[in-house]
Amino acid sequence: MKTLYEIWSWFRSLGIAFIVAFCISLFVFQPFKVSGHSMDPSLHDKQYLIVNKFPHTFSYLPNYSDIVVIDSRIDRKRTFKDDLMEFPLLQFLTSGSDPIFYVKRVIGKPGDSLKFKDNQVYRNGVALDEAYIKEAMKYSSDQKVVVPDKHIYVMGDNRNNSKDSRSIGFIPLDHVMGKKFP
Repeated sequence: MKTLYEIWSWFRSLGIAFIVAFCISLFVFQPFKVSGHSMDPSLHDKQYLIVNKFPHTFSYLPNYSDIVVIDSRIDRKRTFKDDLMEFPLLQFLTSGSDPIFYVKRVIGKPGDSLKFKDNQVYRNGVALDEAYIKEAMKYSSDQKVVVPDKHIYVMGDNRNNSKDSRSIGFIPLDHVMGKKFP
């Protein structure tokens, strides 16, 4: 009987630890793996980072130049079920599939006007000083982009090798999974 009680005690402790870990990763911190070279030289392929999930949990805007993890499936509404199904252990088990989470840098917030000319990004008419980018961006556009309400505009630090808001569009705030910690 004593052995059975000891086994039950271990299972109960492991169960409580799992629930606490699950809640922490759902609402507070979560590990993510960088996939690809779009954030070189700041972050590298297969590098792990810890993400502060408070921006996602409390729906607040990240700051300019923050490194964020986004859900790239912007054509669909995110639900609480998505958050539950994306538990970190499942990410490690499915690392071979196409990544849906991208690691990018915040360039524009709601209401910002962005222009891409002379291989540089202009926000609200002012050229950005971006010491973190890998090399000069080889992208220009005559179009002015205005970030809509409740969205952000993101780009990779390796501008010439990045799938970001230039190709996937504006990122809804509920698709910002969190920001890099610290």
